Amino acid sequence: MTIGSLAPKKEKKSRKSKQVADEKAPLLPKKQEEDGFDEFDGASFSGAVFNLSTTIIGAGIMSLPATMRELGLIPGIAVIIFMAFLTEKSIEMLIRFSRAGKLASYGGLMGDAFGKYGKALAQICVAVNNIGVLIVYMIIIGDVLSGTSSSGVHHAGLLEGWFGVQWWNGRTIILLVTTVAVFAPLASFKRIDSLRFTSALSVALAVIFLVITVGIAIVKIISGGVEMPRFIPIVTDLTSFFKLFTVVPVLVTAYICHYNVHNIENELEDSTQMQGVVRTSLAMCSSVYIMTSFFGFLLFGDATLDDVLANFDTDLGIPYGSLLNDAVRVSYAAHLMLVFPVVFYPLRLNIDGLLFPKSRPLVLENFRFASITIGLISLIFLGANFIPSIWDAFQFTGATAAVCLGFIFPAAIALRDRYEIATKKDKFFSVFMIVLAVFSNLVAIYSDAYALFKRNKTAPA
Repeated sequence: MTIGSLAPKKEKKSRKSKQVADEKAPLLPKKQEEDGFDEFDGASFSGAVFNLSTTIIGAGIMSLPATMRELGLIPGIAVIIFMAFLTEKSIEMLIRFSRAGKLASYGGLMGDAFGKYGKALAQICVAVNNIGVLIVYMIIIGDVLSGTSSSGVHHAGLLEGWFGVQWWNGRTIILLVTTVAVFAPLASFKRIDSLRFTSALSVALAVIFLVITVGIAIVKIISGGVEMPRFIPIVTDLTSFFKLFTVVPVLVTAYICHYNVHNIENELEDSTQMQGVVRTSLAMCSSVYIMTSFFGFLLFGDATLDDVLANFDTDLGIPYGSLLNDAVRVSYAAHLMLVFPVVFYPLRLNIDGLLFPKSRPLVLENFRFASITIGLISLIFLGANFIPSIWDAFQFTGATAAVCLGFIFPAAIALRDRYEIATKKDKFFSVFMIVLAVFSNLVAIYSDAYALFKRNKTAPA
């Protein structure tokens, strides 16, 4: 059965006809009454926007104020807008080349351009990126609810602050309960459109976080408690210049949603609306990113931490500051809980494609669906309990798998130009994206490695 191809709508009039599963077949039937599912006539424009926006806005938003700390306000805002432009261009190329080949998945598109090894590489990158991101989400949720310790300093979690230290609000117990009560049920949906309401709520929670941050900043500005922020970066030597590039993996991670574009388009009632969905989502998310970065940096200045959420563990110096701190952390922890299943959905599909490339669609195999779901959630749960730093995970995934998915692979597909539809502008942007991605991330990796080496060298024995 098909869920609608990436070809124009006139080529998919019959949603009831069965097709032989092949490289170009969609992964989830749009109408499945013969297989025991309810009829599904296609996802709405708004539902697709919420699902794509939820894919974009994840934990990366918490690190964006720190990019302002490194770059200053003017370059920081300019880079956020520039990355949104590049993201829109790369997704537009993915959609155009997918339609030319009537392909319904990112892996299928890479396979069409570069063969089975290209497809496998894309699926591996989605697996690495999404597992890393989901581990980060779970770590942050654990930090917010049960607390964390860093450099010998303990930051109390919400539950510890409210009820004191109890056996049931320890990190492992909290993550286990969250996994069983929230992640597992939401990850059990077989259509991504089924998550449209939780996605809408997650976007609303991100906006609540933003509104509270803006409100706190305005109150502090009125009371004179905010200093003038830096507009440009501080560059004193070559090392400080290279350090500016460490923001690149964070910015790349903040906009990565390419692995979910095909899944969302496949379920759209009218697939020709997908480019509008992408532009609407990017415009909304970029606005949230700019405001969060601006007001977060305005509020905390050079004291802005890599995870701005940790700044809300201190005295804000305003009435009801403690209550506002709790509101910020609760809204964001709930936001991440609802983002989890949207990022998990393409992870499961790509793992299934790697392990069972010749099998029937995953949605039609209940045992395989349940086994992969349980296995992946268990792996993420274990990773969240044993990986010490979310930023180690962010820097790794942002500088490797994420940059491949977001920029290098779409550019390579356009340069390969199997259907001879790439324009000179496409090829120019493709070369530009590859050079920029490779250079920026090599410098970022070098700068991070140098800083880590220097920190270990100066640490007391």
